[in-house]
Amino acid sequence: MLTIRNEEPRDYEIVERMTRNSFYNLYIPGCMEHYLVHIMREHKDFIPELDFVLELDNKVVGYIMYTRATLTDEKGNMKHILTFGPLCIEADYQRKGYGKLLMQHSFEKAVSMGYDTVVIFGMPCNYVSSGFVSCKKHNICVEGEKFPAAMLVKELKEGVLDGRRWYYQDSPVMDVSLEDALAYDDTLPQKERKYTYAQDTFYIMSHSFLE
Repeated sequence: MLTIRNEEPRDYEIVERMTRNSFYNLYIPGCMEHYLVHIMREHKDFIPELDFVLELDNKVVGYIMYTRATLTDEKGNMKHILTFGPLCIEADYQRKGYGKLLMQHSFEKAVSMGYDTVVIFGMPCNYVSSGFVSCKKHNICVEGEKFPAAMLVKELKEGVLDGRRWYYQDSPVMDVSLEDALAYDDTLPQKERKYTYAQDTFYIMSHSFLE
């Protein structure tokens, strides 16, 4: 039986271990995502109502976590929005639609809470089928008037982004210290940190911008 429910303290260790196993050596030698999960829950921008796990036959096989973010227009008007991440599905259960189920479930809850926009950073091929588009299509940029190729936007309510220039800012909790993350990783069962080809793919995407 498939169940989506809010994360509980009994899930914390499972979720962090799943995160570490899924992201280790994917983007960098080692990873930082499990440390982000570890510290995110205590941050003021974390939204527990949008912290969901997906269970199959009482086994947690995936989760999604949200934090608050903002868009500010050129006149200084601020719009409160959402970002999610990590979104993680255990390796044996990937490419079966569970990530989409978690996203859709969380989108519906977000709308009921009054949110209408989600901005994330990710590989476009993983998210366009769920309604995400390039940030440039909605005129959303980061500091320096740049449009990151990996920055994706979804309107939870059609037409809420009216084409004006917006500047995106995520929560300070996302500014994870690599040194702190690796120090935390050193307290856990040892895993080999090494180079993989996927790290070059990530580097290219994370340093690419649209003109």
